[in-house]
Amino acid sequence: MPDNSTFVTETRRSGTRFVAAGIAAIVGLLVAAGLWLVLTLPDAGAFNARVERLFVETEDLSGPAEIRLLEILAQSGTAFSDVLSGYRTVIFVLLVFAAAMLLAALVFLVMLVGLNRRMAQIERSGIEVNSLVIARDEGVVYLNTMGFKLTESLMETLAVLAEARLDGDMLTGAQIEAMISGRPEVDCDEASGAVRIKRLRDGLGNQMVSALLVKNITRKGYVLAVDKGVIEVI
Repeated sequence: MPDNSTFVTETRRSGTRFVAAGIAAIVGLLVAAGLWLVLTLPDAGAFNARVERLFVETEDLSGPAEIRLLEILAQSGTAFSDVLSGYRTVIFVLLVFAAAMLLAALVFLVMLVGLNRRMAQIERSGIEVNSLVIARDEGVVYLNTMGFKLTESLMETLAVLAEARLDGDMLTGAQIEAMISGRPEVDCDEASGAVRIKRLRDGLGNQMVSALLVKNITRKGYVLAVDKGVIEVI
């Protein structure tokens, strides 16, 4: 169990580092692309500066027609400047949107990979116990979302095992028998505890098989609770 816990912890840490590195790489690429696009765009005032330089260096452009031409060129330069400012805004918005989409795609990809690994672990391990509730008054043990009826003797055996598990202890057959019967451990034998464990396995196992595998349909009969496509007889 400690080896499995260490492996899971290391896997989670490596997965976290992978996600962080991926996010950093995506953000870095988008920032670099945005800077390159913005820096390669011409200066918004470059057109107006060229027009102004043209009229300063040319002394003959002093008539009404030339002045009118200057006004038209100045208005064109202003419009060009506004267009470039709009382009910069559009590029910034698109980069933010692209960053959000790429980050969402990366998160979903990581979640999908984790879900696939989790499903593979569940397939290998079979039934995974997420919750175990022992209701002594009802004589029922709730395993995940399923309830199983147990006799008082089986309930006592399961309760002893649960208490030992909470304390992190392992019990021998003699210790189990001593805790249930109240007798000293030296007066109890290993076989008695082993018999209690066998009865618990049989009683709980039969009910689990009945609930998960072999269904009993009232007044109809028995049927396997599995899909026909997964059955293969060799």
